Parts: sequence; C-alpha cells; structure tokens
Amino acid sequence: MTETTTPSAPARSTGVCRITLDADGTTLSGLLSEPAQLPPRAVVVALHGGGITSGYFDGQAHPDVSLLTLGAALGFTVLALDRPGYGASAGRHPGGLPLDGQAAAVRAGLTEFAARHATGAGYFLLGHSWGGLLTLTLAADAELAASCVGLEVSGCGRRLAPEPEGDDQDRDLLLMLRNWGPRELYPPGTMFTAQADLAPMPVRELAAVIAWTRRCDDVLARIRIPARVTFAEHEAWWAQSDDDLAALASRLGAAPRVVVDRQPDAGHNVSLGRTARAYHLKVLGFLEECLNERGAGKP
Repeated sequence: MTETTTPSAPARSTGVCRITLDADGTTLSGLLSEPAQLPPRAVVVALHGGGITSGYFDGQAHPDVSLLTLGAALGFTVLALDRPGYGASAGRHPGGLPLDGQAAAVRAGLTEFAARHATGAGYFLLGHSWGGLLTLTLAADAELAASCVGLEVSGCGRRLAPEPEGDDQDRDLLLMLRNWGPRELYPPGTMFTAQADLAPMPVRELAAVIAWTRRCDDVLARIRIPARVTFAEHEAWWAQSDDDLAALASRLGAAPRVVVDRQPDAGHNVSLGRTARAYHLKVLGFLEECLNERGAGKP
C-alpha cells in the first residue's frame, strides 16, 4: 500500500490523500481522509458511479460538497475507492469487471486496508449509481456484512425509468439531463471542476445495469444490515413512484432497519449538488444511529 500525492493529479481538499491497495493482484486506487483523532469511529467506504472516479466524493466546486472532509470532521475515516476498471486498475481491466468480480476485488482491498488502518466499529458502505449496485452486492455477502454497520445507496433502484423521448439531435441533451438534472441544482463551476474526475465507462458496466434489474430482488433479500436508500428529486435513471419505493423496501425485508428517503432539490449526482451537505449529514446521521444501535456511539 502507498499513500502519495501526484502534482499533475486533480486538486483535492485539505487532508485528503491518494491511496492504493493490493486487491489480490489488482491495484485499487482511491482517496482517503482520516479524522484528526484516531482511531476513527467507523470507516465509510464510498463507491462512485459510472464514468467518474472516486473524486466524485471530494467535489471541488464548493467547500461544503466534499463527503471526505465532512466525514473526517465528524470522526469517521472516509475511503473512496476507484472501482475496478477506473484509476490504477484501468490498465489491467480496461473493460471493467462484472459486479461479482468488482465485489471480490473490493473485499480483498478492504482486507489489506484493515491490516494497516484502524477501522473503529467497522465499515459503513456507501454507493452512488453503479457504485450503489456494487454496495448492495457487497452487503449481501454475509462474511463482509459481519464487519459492516450499515449501508446507504443513491442513484440506483430496482427498475429503470422509461427512456425520455427525443430524436437523435436531442440525445446528448437528454443524457446530460438524466445524468445531472437541471444545472441550477449544482454550485457554480461544478461542471468544470468535475471534468478532472471523469473517466471512460468500461463496456461491461453498460450491460450490468440491465442484468441488475433481473438479479436485484435476490441481492436485496440477502441483506441483513441496516439499509438507507436515497432518491434525488430529479433522479431520471430509476423509477421512484411510491409503489416503486414500497416494493424496494419490501425486498429489503431481512434488513433490521430500512429507510427510504427522497432528497429535495437534487439531481442524479446528489453528492455534487447544492444540497450535497444536507444529504451527507443525513447519511452520516444514519450511521450515528447504526452505531448507537450497536452500542458503539459516543458516550
């Protein structure tokens, strides 16, 4: 494992460093932020979506946006990993890996991380979009779940929303709206600063989203840790009617606690928007509740 800074790399928030982990021969890169006082209360493992790297969780358009800095300020380590096919692993896996292969690599990376870093009460899994599918897959693994206190996912669900209508000339605009929602939902400069963290989406990930809709109910039924699911108000990739949300919650019936929330004034990339801090505080508040339920909260 190495932790280094690279002068040519995108700017990062104060206290955020780069990290690499050996995941059984696959090098996983990412970003790490640790609290001033160690050991941490828990470790938030953050997994990004498609077409962007771990920098998604350290947005640079406004100081309030970064999950990495907020989590560390509240006593948590935040480990944002580049999923297989991104960052340091892109050369070895240019087409990416299927969900189960990504889950195996992340589990191996977390094993090395725990050998070198304190993990407090355990892991809290947090995933966005494609990373949300991976988070749910990881949480369904009983061995890993034994070291997890809970999970949060955003930008993913059980059923894809209908594709918006439009001709070929509108496709780029429609794709932008699905990925981001209205531009005013984001701090000025977001589209510019996010460019540094964009990356090609591995081809295997496109097919995996379709496959997810066939396997998700089995995955959800095997999750036995507290679960929180957030839908942005302007989420356009995943269906989020009241019936859709009720069906999702019912499939999580084995989880000891399930919270399904809607985040107002947010687009698909909820962790980069104007309401990112409000969203992150709700997620970390849920983590606090998970720790209290385990008797691991603050005195």
